Amino acid sequence: MSLPNAARDAMRVASVALVVLVSLFTFKGCGKPAESPVRSFVDEPFPKKLSEWHLFVRESALSQPNQRVLPYDLNTPLFSDYASKYRFVWLPAGASAKYREDSVFDFPVGTVFVKSFAFPANGDSTKERFVETRLLVHSKSGWVGLPYIWNTGQTEATLELVPDPVHIRYVDSSGKHRDFTYFIPNANECKQCHDNERVMLPIGPKARNLNKDFLYADGAENQLARWTKIGYLQGAPSPEALPKVARWDVPSSGTLEARARAYLDNNCAHCHQPGGTGGYTALDLRIASSDPKALGQCKSPNSAGRIGSLTYDLIPGYPEESILLARMESTRPKEMMPQIGRSVVHEEGVALIREWIRSLPGEGISCAQSASR
Repeated sequence: MSLPNAARDAMRVASVALVVLVSLFTFKGCGKPAESPVRSFVDEPFPKKLSEWHLFVRESALSQPNQRVLPYDLNTPLFSDYASKYRFVWLPAGASAKYREDSVFDFPVGTVFVKSFAFPANGDSTKERFVETRLLVHSKSGWVGLPYIWNTGQTEATLELVPDPVHIRYVDSSGKHRDFTYFIPNANECKQCHDNERVMLPIGPKARNLNKDFLYADGAENQLARWTKIGYLQGAPSPEALPKVARWDVPSSGTLEARARAYLDNNCAHCHQPGGTGGYTALDLRIASSDPKALGQCKSPNSAGRIGSLTYDLIPGYPEESILLARMESTRPKEMMPQIGRSVVHEEGVALIREWIRSLPGEGISCAQSASR
């Protein structure tokens, strides 16, 4: 499937790899780059200013990660209103994460995940305006989400536990006008996606998501191999033996089924799995789930109810009659999925899931007939 945003996404990933973050983390004042190491905060109160963490240093007109702040990327990331996302991780000296094959690694206290969100600035697709930087910090009391909001001058980001919505307006690389309100989840809403069994956890850093090459400043290398080499990860097998998820937008990376399941795994399964905040729906959209009914096939919803005349979460062969797709296409509160973290429809993601549902065997057999068997 040819996607209009693939070239743009590839360009942005390359810019992450080269750590060319123009205007990002450009702190006030001039002079030589800060040489202070990253500051670790594992108790409240957390810093009001992002610069107090010393996660980045200033060098000439560009910014670069501080020592041991490692950039990374995911095979299939979460969609966030077409925002560019720049990810980094930092672990305290001498600390390592413990490898887990199927779930998020066991990260030590003091770990900091950094994710910055940006959109094209002033109608210029070559420049970006940074809106927020979210930190996910493993404090002494557990994981804490901290949203830092960038000022107009792009010189500093300030901690705002309940951020105001931001108006986003630009023309994307395909010439389409984007005009919407970007809602930044508040600190408590972070739990809606990150909680499992009422314990807050990271979502993305799993072996299957990280198992890919990344273009570091000194050359390309498998991310998990790099994490192991620098001491950030213990117990991981060789990259060849590691699980790997398909890239949803790259047909050559896997079958239609593999790419669709990867998309659902990373956009839906953090809630729709046992113990997740959407676990009560009985949907299990994790990539390892193999029960057709857990994926919604011929299953009536037991939470928010039907949408219009639609009756089943997923009808094989009939995407237009499947509630799962209808929720992805909706922007109405309490109807849309995910419920937070997006304001616009992910057109390419919807197209992928529509194609996948249409390809599922069982066309011509109604779910009512299937349920009666």
